[in-house]
Amino acid sequence: MTRVKQLLSIVLLGASLAGGARVVQAAEPKFEAANVDARQIVEQALAFEHGEGVPRDPERAAELYCEAVRSGSAEAMYSLGWMYANGRGVPRDDGIAATLFEMAVFKGHEGAGKARRVAGEYTGAVPECLKTHSVEWAFSIRDNWDSRKYLASLPERKKKMVELITTLAPRFSIEPRLALAIATTESNFDSNALSPKNAMGVMQLIPETASRFNVKDSYDPVENIKGGLAYLRWLLAYYRGNVALAVAGYNAGEGAVDRYRGVPPYKETQAYVRRILEFFPRTEHPFDARLVNASPALSAIKAVN
Repeated sequence: MTRVKQLLSIVLLGASLAGGARVVQAAEPKFEAANVDARQIVEQALAFEHGEGVPRDPERAAELYCEAVRSGSAEAMYSLGWMYANGRGVPRDDGIAATLFEMAVFKGHEGAGKARRVAGEYTGAVPECLKTHSVEWAFSIRDNWDSRKYLASLPERKKKMVELITTLAPRFSIEPRLALAIATTESNFDSNALSPKNAMGVMQLIPETASRFNVKDSYDPVENIKGGLAYLRWLLAYYRGNVALAVAGYNAGEGAVDRYRGVPPYKETQAYVRRILEFFPRTEHPFDARLVNASPALSAIKAVN
């Protein structure tokens, strides 16, 4: 059980550092509130898993279960374990299932013991969504911005989108504050927005970008936000964490940034970058160099600057 306790500690520590809207509070006085929220997430996951009141979506269910696991929910550990054991919404993996069942046993779940025997021995294998990403969390620690205060300042119609972005951004290793800066500048959190250039939804995806990042319905807020975050993550990797260049690429395309060897001399793009950096006053952001090779223009851009 010692190994399971260590794994749980890592998972819960990672959740507390990730900066997400649901699980950022790690202090004891907030623990009960976190449990209540985790139960709500599990209820949503169950609905998506079985198609109760919503279209059946096992992949979305797995994402929600994983979010609740990171809040310490034994029920989510148990349910996600079965999804891995049966290959529903995720690739079948008995090793991961056994780990999740063992975690649920440790947390006192009544049915997890029997499930663990079905899945086999505990191996310590964990799903990707529970693996720590030290770069992402280190960045979140540096940013002491209070997302709750920002959320409270917004009208009710915008809060749902803000909560969604704040929840999804850490999954793409994006600081929520940067993601919110993009969304508010692009569409002011309007999921039905359509620009003259045919950019759609919250993150204003043009059809080519939507296709590139596998967004089938740009007016679906979850799909749209995921697509925008995936593109932003790619741009940050392409420009090796340079926020201004990544943001300029989001607005004007990476081709324009490379061609002009910096922020393009377009008034719209220059104003766009200034506005983003006012909301997100950091010049660098962690990135995953494995996603893409660095921009071939980056060395020239650095030389100019």
